[in-house]
Amino acid sequence: MKVEIQEGELVKISLIDVHAHLDQLEDLLNSLEEARAAGVRGIIGVGMNVESNRKVLEISEKNKGYVYPAVGYHPWELKVDEVEENLSFIRNHLSGCIALGEIGLDYKLKVKKEVQWEVFEELLAMALEFNKPVILHCRFSHQHALKMVKERGVKRAVFHWYSGPLSVLEEILAMGYFISATPALRYSPPHQEAIRQAPLAKILLETDTPVNYQGLESRPKDVRISLDQVARLKGLDPIEVSKQTTANASRFFEIQLGRY
Repeated sequence: MKVEIQEGELVKISLIDVHAHLDQLEDLLNSLEEARAAGVRGIIGVGMNVESNRKVLEISEKNKGYVYPAVGYHPWELKVDEVEENLSFIRNHLSGCIALGEIGLDYKLKVKKEVQWEVFEELLAMALEFNKPVILHCRFSHQHALKMVKERGVKRAVFHWYSGPLSVLEEILAMGYFISATPALRYSPPHQEAIRQAPLAKILLETDTPVNYQGLESRPKDVRISLDQVARLKGLDPIEVSKQTTANASRFFEIQLGRY
């Protein structure tokens, strides 16, 4: 079965990159144009702290109907003396965003777990208050993150770049949550196995721009790599995968894709 998209098929492709750090790009305008040319019809710009959240909001304002903002507080950016400022910014701007993210837990950090739990708990409470889906970062913390999300009663969650235990994945899927696929599918066995196990109806596509994937500094156009890899692993036609994952993202984030 053919799993690579040919040039003549590009007109049939409709993609959404559900996770990109656009605020980190110096070549932003060119990257957006390349994404449009590659069939990307929407991009979720995610934030990590006050500064990046502010930039994401500015970028989305200049690219309405194409870039959709999500404000967040990444555990990598967690500093005790900045917590209140970050939470306050998110509270003041979350209503105008389509999601809360990137948030989560990272047990490889030196930041005390108790501090991470407290901040994560407050963010999950905000997601419920504003009825927003959450975009989750979970490094060596998949089980605990899932437990907190479930206990808080969050209905919509995507476990970004899922490469965790398959037993936890079963629980994630049983709760109706999503996982996302990245270009790391070209070489990461844990990520590959998660995508093999998850039904297509619970998969979203992303790039985590500008993450470097073994020499490839990603841009939103590279969501096509994620697409091709999901199609390869599942033995499906890329057109089918693009239609399903784009429909998944539209429903999950409650967005209406416009013309571009």
